[in-house]
This record gives sequence, C-alpha cells and structure tokens, in this order.
Amino acid sequence: MINRVDKEKLDWQKVANLMPVIIQHYISGDVLMLGYMNPEALAKTEQSGKVTFYSRTKQRLWTKGESSGNYLNVKSISTDCDNDTLLILVDPTGPTCHTGDYSCFSDTQTDWGFLFELENLLGSRKSADPSTSYTAKLYHDGTKRIAQKVGEEGVETALAATVHDREELKNESADLIYHLLVLLQDQNLSLKDVIEILKSRHK
Repeated sequence: MINRVDKEKLDWQKVANLMPVIIQHYISGDVLMLGYMNPEALAKTEQSGKVTFYSRTKQRLWTKGESSGNYLNVKSISTDCDNDTLLILVDPTGPTCHTGDYSCFSDTQTDWGFLFELENLLGSRKSADPSTSYTAKLYHDGTKRIAQKVGEEGVETALAATVHDREELKNESADLIYHLLVLLQDQNLSLKDVIEILKSRHK
C-alpha cells in the first residue's frame, strides 16, 4: 500500500493542471526522469501502483512501461513545500529512459547510487564461472571463506586506523565493504536490510 498525498492541498491551478513529477530511485536516490501529471494521472498512479503520466504530446494518460514493460513501481509519493511539485520514489522494472539507459539524465549517479549498482553487480556474479572473476571464486569457495575475508579485512581496517594511516584506512575500508557486500549477497541479504536495522535503532 503506497502513501497518498493530500489532494486538497495540491495547487493544480498554479501549474495549469499539469504538475511536474520528479522520479527518483527509492534505494540509490538517483533521479531517473521528470514527467507531468494531471489529477487523473495521479489517481491512476495511486490506484495501480505504477507511475502514470499525462503525455503532453499524445494528449492522454500514459503509464510508463505500457509498451516496453519497464514500469516504475511506486514506493512513495510526496509533495514539495508549495504543493505544486511531486516526488515519487520508485522501484523500476528495467531501464527508465526510452534510449535504454538507466536514467534520462546522464552522469548524475550519486555515490550511494554507485554502491547500489556495485551490490547488484556482485549479486550477478553468484552464478558466474569461478575462473572469470575473483567475486565468482569467492562465492564458489563458500560462506566460510567469504566470512574469513570479512574478518581479515576488518582487522586490517582497524590496524590502519590505529597507526593513523589514512590512505591505508581508505583502501582497507574499501576492501572490507566489498567483502561485506559479497557476504550479504551470499546470504541473500542486501545493504537495504542493514539500513532498515539502523533506521529502527535511530527512532
């Protein structure tokens, strides 16, 4: 069930009944595209759980992915302080841009977006040939070996901090995070699962 915005507060008159809608990935935070909605498009989006825009060129409602299958599955909908722009967090099915790119905006990936992309890449190596990559070999060697590497990198990270070697600390931290991501994927978990724990503790 997605959250619904207070339609009584939306200032449709200010935007001539076409409200700008920013589409953002719900995990990575990357901005994927910008579209426009009229009240009917918003209602259909809330009802279906898939982003529906009003096409200014086709002069009709248009559900993103209706022809390509690359839907934008809604996670949340919110409005800005002036109630004249919407922000929708989505879990996209496939690429967002009609060109086949991940986003309609080039070179806008955030650092967190890179981490999300890396996590997906590492997960894709689980079934790869062990001879093709170090990551695939780790999965092949099993959980015990991956866990051992996490332990080793954790110790090396702590030692680098102890001697105040900032460059070594950065490198060892990168190794630790990499191996931790592999371990999480090995256990069919993700950073999102870890973040949910941190969020619950932050309340």
